[in-house]
Amino acid sequence: MIRSNAEELLRSNIGRFVDSELIPKAQEIDARGEFPMEMFKKIGDMGVFGIRYPKNKGGSGGNTTLFCIICEEIARGLMSMGAITAMQCLMGTNFLFHYGTDEMRERYFLPAMKGEKVACFCLTEPEAGSDLGNVSTIARKTADGYVINGMKTWVTNGPVADFYTVLCQTDPEKKFRGLNFFFIPRQTPGVSVSKPFDLLGTRTTLISELAFSDVKIPHHHMLGAEGLGMDNLLSILSEIRTMTAALAVGLQRAALEDSIRYAHERAQFGKTIANYQLIQAKIANMAVNLEASRLMTYKAAKMIDNKIQCLKEASMAKYFATEGACKAGDEVTRIFGAYGYSMEYSAQRYYRDNRFLLYGGGTHEILQPNIAKWVGL
Repeated sequence: MIRSNAEELLRSNIGRFVDSELIPKAQEIDARGEFPMEMFKKIGDMGVFGIRYPKNKGGSGGNTTLFCIICEEIARGLMSMGAITAMQCLMGTNFLFHYGTDEMRERYFLPAMKGEKVACFCLTEPEAGSDLGNVSTIARKTADGYVINGMKTWVTNGPVADFYTVLCQTDPEKKFRGLNFFFIPRQTPGVSVSKPFDLLGTRTTLISELAFSDVKIPHHHMLGAEGLGMDNLLSILSEIRTMTAALAVGLQRAALEDSIRYAHERAQFGKTIANYQLIQAKIANMAVNLEASRLMTYKAAKMIDNKIQCLKEASMAKYFATEGACKAGDEVTRIFGAYGYSMEYSAQRYYRDNRFLLYGGGTHEILQPNIAKWVGL
């Protein structure tokens, strides 16, 4: 795959940071299960969070390909940190940047770009995950603004976020045409946050429920034109799925690299296990899946950068790369044998963390029927 000088330079710089700063601390961060604020601020200081936004608006002037490189490299070091970075770069700040007022961007968007404020995106509800037409968080219009009541769940960064982008229904009779996004600062009266969920993997990516009880916000906190919330979400769906694929590529790389290193170190019956064909077959399959995942992911990223509609390609990349990450997470624990069951080694973390990728951006039970339709069924 031919890459530009900017892409190679960014990968080199982020890769060095991951190797020197993130990987040595990954086990400790994961074991603590707390939001990694120190690492978060270091990444903010590097200008990473603004990669998708123009320089003259407080960003770093990059594109989707560069964004995916960042997600891949950071996920290679620690999936939790990759997920947090992706939220800050994309879903948590996108609608604020495009539809917020100058004052809102000054107070929240610019500090978020520096890692001084944490962003959050609230979509899922107890009865509305894939079925967004069933969203029941209601924003009732008043003379002074909106009054919001409802609940969101599986909110990434919920326990630590400084502001929320929240999908609400303004007119249930309109279904999808009644959906709109709203900007809600954390300190707004009526906002309450549950304790973090106890998670299998990505344990330092804090996730919670949010409840909104008579939360009052002004009219200008609606992000985007009324009735176009679903359209605005669909406008970044390809990017969300491509980004998720990039996270999966990062995890596959980490699992493969650790597997190769361990295979050269571990000796049985007088020779290293790298000499055994069954181990070679596992590593060969991991390498092939990785290469295919990488090609699909960056094809979709390039299409987005060139403003080519690519929801099919992005969905395929997300599906294939995530399944590849799940397979890699399984195989690395098999190659490590009993040591793959030990919390002392990273293999167990790859096995746990890959499940996170299955749900964001569309479950595979949603993606597969859609892909089938796109190819002619």
